[in-house]
Amino acid sequence: MTAKTYELRTFGCQMNVHDSERMAGLLEDAGYVRAAEDADGADVVVFNTCAVRENADNRLYGNLGQLAPKKAARPGMQIAVGGCLAQKDRDAIVRRAPWVDVVFGTHNVGKLPVLLERARVQEEAQVEIAESLEAFPSTLPTRRESAYAAWVSVSVGCNNTCTFCIVPQLRGKEKDRRPGDILAEVEALVAEGVTEITLLGQNVNAYGSDIGDREAFGKLLRACGRIEGLERVRFTSPHPRDFTDDVIEAMAETPNVMPQLHMPLQSGSSRLLREMRRSYRQERYLGIIEKVRAAIPDAALSTDIIVGFPGETEADFQETLHVVREARFAQAFTFQYSKRPGTPAAEMDGQIPKQVVQERYERLVALQEEISWSENKKQVGRTVELLVAEGEGRKDLATRRLSGRAPDNRLVHFTPPEQPVRPGDMATVEISYAAPHHLLAEGPVLDVRTTRSGDAWERRNAAPASPPDGGVLLGLPTVGAPPPQPVTDGGCGSC
Repeated sequence: MTAKTYELRTFGCQMNVHDSERMAGLLEDAGYVRAAEDADGADVVVFNTCAVRENADNRLYGNLGQLAPKKAARPGMQIAVGGCLAQKDRDAIVRRAPWVDVVFGTHNVGKLPVLLERARVQEEAQVEIAESLEAFPSTLPTRRESAYAAWVSVSVGCNNTCTFCIVPQLRGKEKDRRPGDILAEVEALVAEGVTEITLLGQNVNAYGSDIGDREAFGKLLRACGRIEGLERVRFTSPHPRDFTDDVIEAMAETPNVMPQLHMPLQSGSSRLLREMRRSYRQERYLGIIEKVRAAIPDAALSTDIIVGFPGETEADFQETLHVVREARFAQAFTFQYSKRPGTPAAEMDGQIPKQVVQERYERLVALQEEISWSENKKQVGRTVELLVAEGEGRKDLATRRLSGRAPDNRLVHFTPPEQPVRPGDMATVEISYAAPHHLLAEGPVLDVRTTRSGDAWERRNAAPASPPDGGVLLGLPTVGAPPPQPVTDGGCGSC
Protein backbone atom coordinates (compact mmCIF):
# COMPACT_ATOMS: atom_id res chain seq x y z
CA MET A 1 0.00 0.00 0.00
CA THR A 2 1.42 3.41 -0.99
CA ALA A 3 2.06 5.76 1.94
CA LYS A 4 -0.02 8.91 2.06
CA THR A 5 1.82 12.14 1.30
CA TYR A 6 1.65 15.44 3.17
CA GLU A 7 2.43 19.11 2.52
CA LEU A 8 2.92 21.77 5.20
CA ARG A 9 2.34 25.47 4.54
CA THR A 10 3.62 27.71 7.32
CA PHE A 11 2.84 31.37 7.98
CA GLY A 12 4.11 33.66 10.72
CA CYS A 13 6.82 33.59 13.32
CA GLN A 14 9.74 31.42 14.37
CA MET A 15 7.52 29.51 16.79
CA ASN A 16 5.25 28.52 13.89
CA VAL A 17 8.24 27.35 11.85
CA HIS A 18 9.39 25.17 14.73
CA ASP A 19 5.83 23.90 15.33
CA SER A 20 5.72 22.86 11.67
CA GLU A 21 8.84 20.77 12.19
CA ARG A 22 6.93 18.96 14.93
CA MET A 23 3.86 18.51 12.75
CA ALA A 24 6.08 16.98 10.07
CA GLY A 25 7.67 14.69 12.66
CA LEU A 26 4.26 13.56 13.92
CA LEU A 27 2.97 12.86 10.41
CA GLU A 28 6.07 10.89 9.42
CA ASP A 29 5.90 8.99 12.70
CA ALA A 30 2.34 8.07 11.69
CA GLY A 31 3.48 6.74 8.31
CA TYR A 32 3.03 9.76 6.03
CA VAL A 33 5.78 10.85 3.65
CA ARG A 34 6.57 14.34 2.49
CA ALA A 35 5.19 15.15 -0.95
CA ALA A 36 7.77 15.89 -3.61
CA GLU A 37 7.96 19.51 -4.73
CA ASP A 38 6.99 18.57 -8.27
CA ALA A 39 4.11 16.33 -7.14
CA ASP A 40 0.63 17.02 -8.50
CA GLY A 41 -0.73 17.34 -4.97
CA ALA A 42 -0.44 15.90 -1.49
CA ASP A 43 -2.96 13.60 0.17
CA VAL A 44 -2.92 15.84 3.26
CA VAL A 45 -2.31 19.61 3.23
CA VAL A 46 -1.71 21.24 6.62
CA PHE A 47 -1.80 25.01 7.16
CA ASN A 48 0.08 26.30 10.20
CA THR A 49 -1.37 29.77 10.56
CA CYS A 50 -0.55 33.14 12.10
CA ALA A 51 -3.10 35.59 13.53
CA VAL A 52 -0.88 38.60 14.11
CA ARG A 53 -1.73 40.67 11.06
CA GLU A 54 -5.01 41.54 9.39
CA ASN A 55 -4.15 39.84 6.11
CA ALA A 56 -3.60 36.50 7.89
CA ASP A 57 -7.29 35.66 7.41
CA ASN A 58 -7.19 36.62 3.74
CA ARG A 59 -4.08 34.52 3.11
CA LEU A 60 -5.59 31.44 4.73
CA TYR A 61 -9.01 31.61 3.09
CA GLY A 62 -7.46 32.47 -0.26
CA ASN A 63 -5.32 29.34 -0.04
CA LEU A 64 -8.27 27.24 1.12
CA GLY A 65 -10.35 28.53 -1.78
CA GLN A 66 -7.69 27.45 -4.27
CA LEU A 67 -7.65 23.95 -2.79
CA ALA A 68 -11.43 23.46 -2.82
CA PRO A 69 -11.69 22.28 -6.46
CA LYS A 70 -8.62 20.04 -6.05
CA LYS A 71 -10.18 18.39 -3.02
CA ALA A 72 -13.49 17.92 -4.85
CA ALA A 73 -11.64 16.15 -7.66
CA ARG A 74 -9.58 13.94 -5.30
CA PRO A 75 -11.63 11.72 -2.98
CA GLY A 76 -9.70 11.07 0.20
CA MET A 77 -7.66 14.28 0.16
CA GLN A 78 -7.65 16.03 3.54
CA ILE A 79 -7.05 19.62 4.66
CA ALA A 80 -6.06 20.59 8.21
CA VAL A 81 -5.71 24.08 9.71
CA GLY A 82 -3.66 24.64 12.86
CA GLY A 83 -1.77 27.44 14.58
CA CYS A 84 -2.81 30.79 16.02
CA LEU A 85 -5.61 31.61 13.58
CA ALA A 86 -7.13 28.19 14.23
CA GLN A 87 -6.93 28.83 17.98
CA LYS A 88 -8.70 32.17 17.46
CA ASP A 89 -11.36 31.34 14.86
CA ARG A 90 -12.13 27.72 15.82
CA ASP A 91 -15.47 26.58 14.35
CA ALA A 92 -15.60 29.65 12.10
CA ILE A 93 -13.01 28.07 9.81
CA VAL A 94 -15.25 25.09 9.02
CA ARG A 95 -18.25 27.40 8.55
CA ARG A 96 -16.35 29.54 6.04
CA ALA A 97 -14.55 26.62 4.39
CA PRO A 98 -16.68 23.48 4.93
CA TRP A 99 -14.22 21.38 2.90
CA VAL A 100 -11.67 21.62 5.74
CA ASP A 101 -11.34 18.29 7.60
CA VAL A 102 -9.43 19.21 10.76
CA VAL A 103 -8.99 22.36 12.87
CA PHE A 104 -6.54 22.16 15.81
CA GLY A 105 -5.04 24.78 18.09
CA THR A 106 -1.63 25.84 19.33
CA HIS A 107 -1.87 23.66 22.45
CA ASN A 108 -2.77 20.34 20.82
CA VAL A 109 -0.36 19.97 17.91
CA GLY A 110 0.28 16.41 19.07
CA LYS A 111 -3.28 15.39 18.15
CA LEU A 112 -2.89 16.08 14.41
CA PRO A 113 -2.52 12.47 13.16
CA VAL A 114 -5.36 11.25 15.43
CA LEU A 115 -7.68 14.02 14.24
CA LEU A 116 -6.93 13.26 10.59
CA GLU A 117 -7.74 9.59 11.12
CA ARG A 118 -10.90 10.41 13.05
CA ALA A 119 -12.09 12.77 10.29
CA ARG A 120 -11.41 10.05 7.72
CA VAL A 121 -13.32 7.36 9.63
CA GLN A 122 -16.25 9.52 10.75
CA GLU A 123 -16.39 11.44 7.45
CA GLU A 124 -16.95 14.76 9.20
CA ALA A 125 -14.81 17.71 10.22
CA GLN A 126 -12.96 17.50 13.52
CA VAL A 127 -12.43 20.71 15.52
CA GLU A 128 -10.34 20.36 18.67
CA ILE A 129 -8.95 23.40 20.46
CA ALA A 130 -7.24 22.82 23.81
CA GLU A 131 -7.32 25.76 26.24
CA SER A 132 -3.95 24.95 27.81
CA LEU A 133 -0.76 23.11 26.93
CA GLU A 134 -1.23 19.33 27.01
CA ALA A 135 2.49 18.42 26.76
CA PHE A 136 5.56 20.55 26.21
CA PRO A 137 5.99 20.57 22.40
CA SER A 138 9.65 19.55 22.54
CA THR A 139 8.59 16.08 23.67
CA LEU A 140 6.99 15.50 20.25
CA PRO A 141 8.80 13.87 17.32
CA THR A 142 10.40 16.44 15.03
CA ARG A 143 11.46 16.50 11.39
CA ARG A 144 14.02 19.29 11.45
CA GLU A 145 14.42 21.27 8.26
CA SER A 146 18.20 21.56 8.46
CA ALA A 147 20.92 18.99 9.09
CA TYR A 148 23.26 21.60 10.56
CA ALA A 149 21.12 24.26 12.28
CA ALA A 150 18.18 23.87 14.64
CA TRP A 151 15.63 25.72 16.74
CA VAL A 152 15.48 24.82 20.44
CA SER A 153 12.48 26.11 22.41
CA VAL A 154 13.24 27.34 25.91
CA SER A 155 9.65 28.33 26.68
CA VAL A 156 6.18 28.67 25.23
CA GLY A 157 3.61 31.39 25.82
CA CYS A 158 3.89 35.04 26.80
CA ASN A 159 3.17 37.02 29.99
CA ASN A 160 3.05 40.43 28.31
CA THR A 161 -0.08 42.43 27.53
CA CYS A 162 0.97 44.51 24.51
CA THR A 163 -2.14 46.30 23.29
CA PHE A 164 -1.52 45.50 19.61
CA CYS A 165 -0.86 41.78 20.06
CA ILE A 166 -3.27 38.86 20.27
CA VAL A 167 -0.58 36.22 20.76
CA PRO A 168 -0.83 35.83 24.59
CA GLN A 169 -4.51 34.94 24.16
CA LEU A 170 -3.59 32.22 21.68
CA ARG A 171 -0.32 30.85 23.09
CA GLY A 172 -1.14 31.18 26.79
CA LYS A 173 1.01 32.23 29.74
CA GLU A 174 4.74 31.62 29.65
CA LYS A 175 5.83 28.12 30.58
CA ASP A 176 9.57 27.44 30.87
CA ARG A 177 11.39 24.21 30.22
CA ARG A 178 13.82 22.93 32.81
CA PRO A 179 17.43 23.95 31.98
CA GLY A 180 18.57 20.32 32.01
CA ASP A 181 15.95 19.38 29.41
CA ILE A 182 17.04 22.21 27.12
CA LEU A 183 20.73 21.36 27.40
CA ALA A 184 20.02 17.66 26.87
CA GLU A 185 18.23 18.50 23.61
CA VAL A 186 21.12 20.73 22.49
CA GLU A 187 23.67 18.01 23.27
CA ALA A 188 21.62 15.44 21.34
CA LEU A 189 21.42 17.78 18.34
CA VAL A 190 25.18 18.38 18.40
CA ALA A 191 25.72 14.61 18.51
CA GLU A 192 23.61 14.37 15.34
CA GLY A 193 25.84 16.93 13.58
CA VAL A 194 24.13 20.25 14.32
CA THR A 195 26.61 23.16 14.50
CA GLU A 196 24.26 26.07 15.18
CA ILE A 197 21.28 26.33 17.48
CA THR A 198 18.83 29.18 17.96
CA LEU A 199 17.20 29.40 21.39
CA LEU A 200 13.57 30.27 20.84
CA GLY A 201 10.84 31.83 22.96
CA GLN A 202 8.05 34.40 22.58
CA ASN A 203 10.20 36.60 24.85
CA VAL A 204 13.25 34.43 25.08
CA ASN A 205 15.17 36.41 27.70
CA ALA A 206 12.20 36.32 30.07
CA TYR A 207 13.19 32.69 30.51
CA GLY A 208 13.39 31.89 34.20
CA SER A 209 10.30 33.78 35.36
CA ASP A 210 8.33 30.52 35.48
CA ILE A 211 11.06 28.66 37.37
CA GLY A 212 11.95 31.50 39.73
CA ASP A 213 15.41 32.51 38.47
CA ARG A 214 15.79 36.00 36.99
CA GLU A 215 19.30 35.22 35.72
CA ALA A 216 18.39 31.87 34.16
CA PHE A 217 18.78 33.02 30.56
CA GLY A 218 22.32 34.33 31.01
CA LYS A 219 23.21 31.06 32.77
CA LEU A 220 21.70 29.10 29.88
CA LEU A 221 23.84 30.97 27.35
CA ARG A 222 26.98 30.22 29.38
CA ALA A 223 25.99 26.55 29.70
CA CYS A 224 25.61 26.34 25.90
CA GLY A 225 29.14 27.69 25.68
CA ARG A 226 30.42 24.60 27.48
CA ILE A 227 28.91 22.12 25.01
CA GLU A 228 31.73 20.65 22.93
CA GLY A 229 31.08 20.79 19.19
CA LEU A 230 28.46 23.56 19.38
CA GLU A 231 29.97 26.37 17.31
CA ARG A 232 27.19 28.93 17.06
CA VAL A 233 24.44 29.97 19.47
CA ARG A 234 21.78 32.54 18.63
CA PHE A 235 18.51 33.51 20.32
CA THR A 236 15.29 35.24 19.35
CA SER A 237 13.46 37.31 20.26
CA PRO A 238 14.37 39.11 23.50
CA HIS A 239 12.24 41.82 25.10
CA PRO A 240 13.94 45.08 26.14
CA ARG A 241 12.16 44.91 29.51
CA ASP A 242 14.02 41.74 30.43
CA PHE A 243 17.37 42.59 28.85
CA THR A 244 19.64 42.61 31.89
CA ASP A 245 23.36 43.28 32.20
CA ASP A 246 24.10 39.63 33.00
CA VAL A 247 22.75 38.63 29.58
CA ILE A 248 25.02 41.16 27.86
CA GLU A 249 27.97 39.84 29.88
CA ALA A 250 27.10 36.26 28.96
CA MET A 251 26.92 37.20 25.26
CA ALA A 252 30.29 38.96 25.39
CA GLU A 253 32.07 36.28 27.41
CA THR A 254 30.74 33.12 25.71
CA PRO A 255 32.71 32.55 22.49
CA ASN A 256 30.07 30.54 20.66
CA VAL A 257 27.28 33.07 21.31
CA MET A 258 27.23 35.01 18.07
CA PRO A 259 27.65 38.81 17.86
CA GLN A 260 24.07 39.34 16.74
CA LEU A 261 21.01 40.74 18.50
CA HIS A 262 17.44 41.00 17.26
CA MET A 263 15.59 43.22 19.75
CA PRO A 264 12.16 44.60 18.80
CA LEU A 265 11.65 48.33 19.23
CA GLN A 266 8.08 48.72 17.86
CA SER A 267 8.17 52.52 18.37
CA GLY A 268 10.74 55.12 19.34
CA SER A 269 8.11 57.30 21.02
CA SER A 270 7.99 56.83 24.79
CA ARG A 271 4.39 58.05 24.76
CA LEU A 272 3.38 55.38 22.23
CA LEU A 273 5.38 52.71 24.03
CA ARG A 274 3.26 53.47 27.08
CA GLU A 275 0.10 53.12 24.97
CA MET A 276 1.45 49.84 23.62
CA ARG A 277 2.16 48.62 27.20
CA ARG A 278 5.74 47.92 26.21
CA SER A 279 7.16 48.56 29.73
CA TYR A 280 10.32 50.37 28.53
CA ARG A 281 10.96 53.81 27.10
CA GLN A 282 13.25 55.26 24.44
CA GLU A 283 16.04 56.03 26.90
CA ARG A 284 16.01 52.48 28.26
CA TYR A 285 16.12 50.97 24.75
CA LEU A 286 19.01 53.14 23.58
CA GLY A 287 20.81 52.43 26.85
CA ILE A 288 20.70 48.69 26.10
CA ILE A 289 22.03 49.32 22.60
CA GLU A 290 24.89 51.39 24.04
CA LYS A 291 25.82 48.64 26.51
CA VAL A 292 25.71 45.94 23.83
CA ARG A 293 27.95 47.93 21.50
CA ALA A 294 30.41 48.64 24.31
CA ALA A 295 30.64 44.95 25.21
CA ILE A 296 30.41 43.54 21.66
CA PRO A 297 31.63 46.24 19.24
CA ASP A 298 31.06 44.17 16.08
CA ALA A 299 27.53 43.08 16.96
CA ALA A 300 24.93 43.39 14.20
CA LEU A 301 21.60 44.63 15.54
CA SER A 302 18.17 44.15 14.02
CA THR A 303 14.68 45.08 15.15
CA ASP A 304 10.93 45.21 14.50
CA ILE A 305 9.08 48.50 14.08
CA ILE A 306 5.36 49.24 13.76
CA VAL A 307 4.30 52.35 11.84
CA GLY A 308 0.88 53.94 12.31
CA PHE A 309 -0.11 52.71 15.77
CA PRO A 310 -3.33 54.48 16.88
CA GLY A 311 -2.67 58.04 17.91
CA GLU A 312 0.78 58.20 16.32
CA THR A 313 1.61 61.83 15.50
CA GLU A 314 4.33 63.12 13.21
CA ALA A 315 6.31 63.97 16.36
CA ASP A 316 5.97 60.36 17.56
CA PHE A 317 7.13 59.10 14.20
CA GLN A 318 10.13 61.44 14.29
CA GLU A 319 11.09 59.84 17.62
CA THR A 320 11.12 56.46 15.88
CA LEU A 321 13.35 57.84 13.12
CA HIS A 322 15.64 59.27 15.83
CA VAL A 323 16.08 55.84 17.45
CA VAL A 324 16.76 54.25 14.06
CA ARG A 325 19.48 56.82 13.38
CA GLU A 326 21.01 56.33 16.83
CA ALA A 327 20.84 52.54 16.90
CA ARG A 328 22.03 52.07 13.31
CA PHE A 329 20.38 48.70 12.84
CA ALA A 330 21.89 46.35 10.30
CA GLN A 331 18.34 45.32 9.45
CA ALA A 332 14.80 46.27 10.46
CA PHE A 333 11.57 44.37 9.92
CA THR A 334 9.05 47.16 9.38
CA PHE A 335 5.27 46.77 9.55
CA GLN A 336 2.24 48.96 9.02
CA TYR A 337 -0.06 48.72 12.03
CA SER A 338 -2.74 46.09 11.55
CA LYS A 339 -5.94 46.24 13.61
CA ARG A 340 -6.67 42.89 15.21
CA PRO A 341 -10.11 42.26 16.72
CA GLY A 342 -9.82 41.33 20.37
CA THR A 343 -6.85 43.59 21.10
CA PRO A 344 -7.15 46.85 23.09
CA ALA A 345 -5.50 48.83 20.28
CA ALA A 346 -8.30 47.89 17.89
CA GLU A 347 -10.72 49.95 20.01
CA MET A 348 -8.43 52.96 20.51
CA ASP A 349 -9.26 56.38 19.15
CA GLY A 350 -6.94 57.97 16.61
CA GLN A 351 -6.71 55.20 14.01
CA ILE A 352 -4.32 56.60 11.38
CA PRO A 353 -5.47 57.01 7.75
CA LYS A 354 -3.93 54.48 5.39
CA GLN A 355 -2.25 57.10 3.21
CA VAL A 356 -0.52 58.68 6.23
CA VAL A 357 0.73 55.29 7.42
CA GLN A 358 1.99 54.43 3.94
CA GLU A 359 3.90 57.71 3.60
CA ARG A 360 5.57 57.30 7.00
CA TYR A 361 6.34 53.67 6.25
CA GLU A 362 8.10 54.61 3.02
CA ARG A 363 10.20 57.23 4.83
CA LEU A 364 11.21 54.70 7.47
CA VAL A 365 12.13 52.06 4.89
CA ALA A 366 14.20 54.59 2.93
CA LEU A 367 16.12 55.64 6.06
CA GLN A 368 16.76 52.06 7.14
CA GLU A 369 17.87 51.11 3.63
CA GLU A 370 20.43 53.91 3.74
CA ILE A 371 21.69 52.83 7.18
CA SER A 372 21.80 49.12 6.27
CA TRP A 373 23.90 49.89 3.21
CA SER A 374 26.22 52.16 5.18
CA GLU A 375 26.67 49.53 7.92
CA ASN A 376 27.31 46.81 5.34
CA LYS A 377 29.97 48.93 3.62
CA LYS A 378 31.94 48.82 6.87
CA GLN A 379 32.30 45.06 6.33
CA VAL A 380 34.26 45.45 3.07
CA GLY A 381 37.82 44.20 3.53
CA ARG A 382 36.99 42.06 6.55
CA THR A 383 37.73 38.35 6.67
CA VAL A 384 34.85 36.27 7.99
CA GLU A 385 34.09 32.58 8.43
CA LEU A 386 30.77 31.59 6.89
CA LEU A 387 28.48 28.72 7.75
CA VAL A 388 27.70 27.56 4.21
CA ALA A 389 23.95 27.64 3.70
CA GLU A 390 21.60 25.45 1.76
CA GLY A 391 18.87 27.19 -0.22
CA GLU A 392 20.10 30.79 0.04
CA GLY A 393 21.75 31.81 -3.21
CA ARG A 394 21.50 28.35 -4.73
CA LYS A 395 19.27 29.69 -7.50
CA ASP A 396 22.20 31.74 -8.76
CA LEU A 397 23.64 28.83 -10.71
CA ALA A 398 24.49 31.00 -13.73
CA THR A 399 27.26 32.67 -11.70
CA ARG A 400 27.88 29.52 -9.61
CA ARG A 401 27.61 31.59 -6.47
CA LEU A 402 27.13 30.04 -3.05
CA SER A 403 25.95 31.68 0.15
CA GLY A 404 26.62 31.55 3.86
CA ARG A 405 25.98 33.34 7.11
CA ALA A 406 28.69 35.32 8.88
CA PRO A 407 28.91 35.14 12.69
CA ASP A 408 26.84 38.34 12.89
CA ASN A 409 24.20 36.65 10.67
CA ARG A 410 24.84 38.81 7.61
CA LEU A 411 24.17 36.99 4.35
CA VAL A 412 27.29 36.65 2.18
CA HIS A 413 27.39 35.36 -1.40
CA PHE A 414 30.76 33.96 -2.44
CA THR A 415 32.54 32.34 -5.38
CA PRO A 416 32.77 28.56 -4.98
CA PRO A 417 36.24 27.21 -4.22
CA GLU A 418 37.91 24.49 -6.25
CA GLN A 419 37.63 21.92 -3.45
CA PRO A 420 34.22 20.53 -2.46
CA VAL A 421 32.20 22.50 0.07
CA ARG A 422 28.91 21.36 1.51
CA PRO A 423 26.10 23.12 3.39
CA GLY A 424 27.16 22.98 7.02
CA ASP A 425 30.87 23.36 6.25
CA MET A 426 32.75 26.58 7.02
CA ALA A 427 34.26 28.83 4.36
CA THR A 428 36.58 31.75 5.16
CA VAL A 429 36.28 34.68 2.74
CA GLU A 430 37.15 38.34 2.40
CA ILE A 431 34.24 40.73 1.85
CA SER A 432 34.70 42.72 -1.36
CA TYR A 433 31.33 44.43 -1.97
CA ALA A 434 28.32 45.55 0.06
CA ALA A 435 24.66 45.92 -0.89
CA PRO A 436 21.88 46.94 1.52
CA HIS A 437 20.74 43.36 2.17
CA HIS A 438 23.77 41.18 1.44
CA LEU A 439 27.55 41.12 1.04
CA LEU A 440 29.75 39.69 -1.70
CA ALA A 441 33.09 37.89 -1.48
CA GLU A 442 34.22 37.88 -5.10
CA GLY A 443 37.79 36.75 -4.48
CA PRO A 444 39.03 33.21 -3.88
CA VAL A 445 37.88 31.37 -0.79
CA LEU A 446 40.70 31.59 1.76
CA ASP A 447 39.91 28.36 3.58
CA VAL A 448 37.35 25.56 3.74
CA ARG A 449 36.82 23.70 6.99
CA THR A 450 34.87 20.49 6.70
CA THR A 451 32.58 19.85 9.66
CA ARG A 452 30.39 17.21 11.22
CA SER A 453 27.48 19.37 10.04
CA GLY A 454 28.63 18.99 6.45
CA ASP A 455 28.85 15.25 7.03
CA ALA A 456 25.30 15.28 8.43
CA TRP A 457 24.02 17.21 5.41
CA GLU A 458 25.74 14.75 3.09
CA ARG A 459 24.24 11.76 4.87
CA ARG A 460 20.77 13.29 4.75
CA ASN A 461 21.03 14.01 1.04
CA ALA A 462 22.90 10.81 0.11
CA ALA A 463 25.43 13.02 -1.64
CA PRO A 464 28.47 11.54 -3.36
CA ALA A 465 31.81 11.93 -1.58
CA SER A 466 32.96 14.36 -4.25
CA PRO A 467 31.18 16.10 -7.13
CA PRO A 468 31.68 14.87 -10.69
CA ASP A 469 33.57 17.98 -11.77
CA GLY A 470 35.85 18.05 -8.72
CA GLY A 471 34.34 21.35 -7.67
CA VAL A 472 31.52 22.49 -5.45
CA LEU A 473 28.54 20.26 -4.70
CA LEU A 474 25.96 22.02 -6.83
CA GLY A 475 22.74 20.58 -8.17
CA LEU A 476 22.46 17.85 -5.53
CA PRO A 477 19.05 16.89 -4.20
CA THR A 478 18.00 19.15 -1.36
CA VAL A 479 15.89 17.89 1.48
CA GLY A 480 15.84 20.64 4.07
CA ALA A 481 16.24 24.35 4.15
CA PRO A 482 18.59 27.20 5.02
CA PRO A 483 19.61 27.62 8.64
CA PRO A 484 16.75 29.05 10.72
CA GLN A 485 16.46 32.80 10.37
CA PRO A 486 14.02 35.17 12.05
CA VAL A 487 10.63 34.98 10.33
CA THR A 488 8.97 37.91 12.03
CA ASP A 489 5.45 39.07 11.40
CA GLY A 490 5.24 42.06 13.71
CA GLY A 491 4.19 40.19 16.81
CA CYS A 492 4.47 36.54 17.79
CA GLY A 493 8.06 35.61 18.42
CA SER A 494 9.17 39.18 17.76
CA CYS A 495 7.73 41.20 20.62
